[in-house]
Amino acid sequence: MAVSVLRTKRGLVKPWKETPLTTLDLSVIDRLPVLRCNAQTLHVFKHGPQATRVIKEALSKALVPYYPLAGRLKESQLGCLQIECSGDGVWYVEASSDCTLHSLNFFDDVHSIPYHHLLPDAVPETQPLVQMQVTQFACGGFVIGLIFCHSICDGLGAAQFLNAVGELARNLEKPSIEPVWHRNFFPSSQITALPPTPLAPPEMPEYKLHHANIDMPLDQINRLKREFQQVTGLNCSTFEIVAAACWASRTRAVRFEPNTELKLVFFANCRQLLDPDLPNGFYGNCFFPVTMTASCESLRNATTVGVVKLIQEAKAKLGVEFDRYLKGEHLKNGEDPFAPPLTYTTLFVSEWGRLGFNHVDYQWGPPVHVVPIQGSSIIPVAIVGSMPLPSKGIRLMTWCVEEPHRVPFLHEMHGVMNEGLSM
Repeated sequence: MAVSVLRTKRGLVKPWKETPLTTLDLSVIDRLPVLRCNAQTLHVFKHGPQATRVIKEALSKALVPYYPLAGRLKESQLGCLQIECSGDGVWYVEASSDCTLHSLNFFDDVHSIPYHHLLPDAVPETQPLVQMQVTQFACGGFVIGLIFCHSICDGLGAAQFLNAVGELARNLEKPSIEPVWHRNFFPSSQITALPPTPLAPPEMPEYKLHHANIDMPLDQINRLKREFQQVTGLNCSTFEIVAAACWASRTRAVRFEPNTELKLVFFANCRQLLDPDLPNGFYGNCFFPVTMTASCESLRNATTVGVVKLIQEAKAKLGVEFDRYLKGEHLKNGEDPFAPPLTYTTLFVSEWGRLGFNHVDYQWGPPVHVVPIQGSSIIPVAIVGSMPLPSKGIRLMTWCVEEPHRVPFLHEMHGVMNEGLSM
């Protein structure tokens, strides 16, 4: 896709007014090595004249209540991350393009998106926690390329911050949700021991994962949920239906050896599992991996109804497992629930539709769609998101199979969607 992008201005956006200069501790979950990475996304908006100016000003205002995001990561001792609230600011790039978003089909085709043109460049060595590029297109629309440090926010927290920027861009006096730090939600002394660092780096897999999108209109999803209710007498969520179909379809497409042990992993929000609940406005990491294991043969022969039940049984244990983690029981047993095997036999499924990115409004309405950017070419991932507006339904965005398995995987998924849960 030939897209000409001209970056016209780069710099640090600092808080609108003076903010506290202090050092804040991160939570035990924030400090997990697996979260020492950046999440990258594109947010595509159909309208937004002068978006670069409006968003830059609102961003500066949002950094007053969210002042830790204008700071920098600091490691006080091995494995102990903190935030130095320095007010240094976030990285902001202004750009323009003479293309129209309509001519680019609003970047609906993931394969041809020129990510390197739309994400911020020339990032300072000090590594700002938030990096943003706003590219204004000739049609009046714009695209935000966002890079967010995962150690300070999970998806819900990042979306909360962007919604605050949007509210300030719409001239609200202050964000409707007051941010709360509260990273001491359980005693870190209980879970300070990290798994030992291996003497040699793990051997990297040789496979390469390929992208595949599956769109599921809302009426199709609702039909499958009704079918599940008729068969079992129980209700199920959209996520459970989609995750079950994806796991089973991938298993049949890949044709693992019959006794191969397969894992499905997804991360569940745990804000409401603490006693007391985390306060409204908390924007740190608070989630726990739900992991289930099944043999290849049992999955290949299971119906989608049966796999949904497996997922529901695993979710029902979340409270108990998270409580064990808070008490440090996993580490006592030599387990690390946040480190499942990163192999072709493990599928990670992530739900994006309920994070709040699709509701961010900077004055001109919500995004047409939000595009996650592949973080690794060797970790099988499926992201449950929303179909681009004005369509209603689910878009399953996957990087979970090698090229020889891509067409069989799509065939199996379409079979479930069209033929029902008996598949």
